[in-house]
Amino acid sequence: MLKLIGKVPGKRQALKWFFTVKDKRLERELFGIHFPNPVGVAAGFDKNAEVFEELSSFGFGFIEIGTVTPKPQPGNPKPRLFRLPRDKALINRMGFNNNGLDKAILQLKKRKSNVIIGGNIGKNTLTPNMIAYQDYEETFVGLFDYVDYFVVNVSCPNISDLKELQDQDALILILNKLQSINNGKSKQKPILLKVSPDLNNKQLDEVIDIVRLTKIDGVVATNTSIQRNLNNTDKNEIETIGNGGLSGLPLRDRSTEIIRYLATKSNNAFPIIGAGGIFTSEDAIEKINAGADLIQVYTGFIYEGPSIAKKINKAILKQMKSGLRLN
Repeated sequence: MLKLIGKVPGKRQALKWFFTVKDKRLERELFGIHFPNPVGVAAGFDKNAEVFEELSSFGFGFIEIGTVTPKPQPGNPKPRLFRLPRDKALINRMGFNNNGLDKAILQLKKRKSNVIIGGNIGKNTLTPNMIAYQDYEETFVGLFDYVDYFVVNVSCPNISDLKELQDQDALILILNKLQSINNGKSKQKPILLKVSPDLNNKQLDEVIDIVRLTKIDGVVATNTSIQRNLNNTDKNEIETIGNGGLSGLPLRDRSTEIIRYLATKSNNAFPIIGAGGIFTSEDAIEKINAGADLIQVYTGFIYEGPSIAKKINKAILKQMKSGLRLN
């Protein structure tokens, strides 16, 4: 439907007029990028950079595409995406299904507007971890001229051995390789790390150290979870679904805890994009108060519909009168 919207003359402009909240107080300047507002779409929705223009018509300040891998891959067998409406949650085990780097570049070359695009990058499933950095390097180089910032994804639970790359040494290797390429460019692009909600405090301390040591620009907190803290869905249904990453309302509190921990423990040393369980304006403001500079929606967008960015941005403006500050 989003693709069809893009083909109807004037439709995208009409949607933009209706859904976009324009106000100087919503604008953010982070890692050298000017964001028109702090509400974005998380990676995983527009995996192949096919509808970023259409998504921007719904008032979002930025769109993150991907996860993009060097080679195309089909992902895990279907069914692999499950709605849990009683808990306002999703379980997915997509497995980095995408059309590959070359197809993503072709799509991004069609960009006609100034919509801010993040590139979420990962490794192909069949690439051994010992040379995983090569996949990240290839995708980074390929997308460099077409996205505004990068997010390194090593925290998705749906690639069997990906969690091993969350080890401090493995992560530092990947990020240093990317920074080396980045520093060789005439103009650098921001690099962020996406972290898992299943990390403990010791691992979060390591994340803070990694950001400092590699001099990357920030963190996205958080990805999906392997936990199953679901209160309203039948346990047999959950067991039948099996493996996958949990997203949605059950992640709201844990994601906020991690944002608060990273911001407090690092003394706000780096920007944080908050994601996880954002359904309402109250959820978004809670993330901002915890230390998030920007926020992203995915599952909340699916359940709450296309007006979610408009509602959140209006609520932020209202709260500003009561003392809320965008960090």
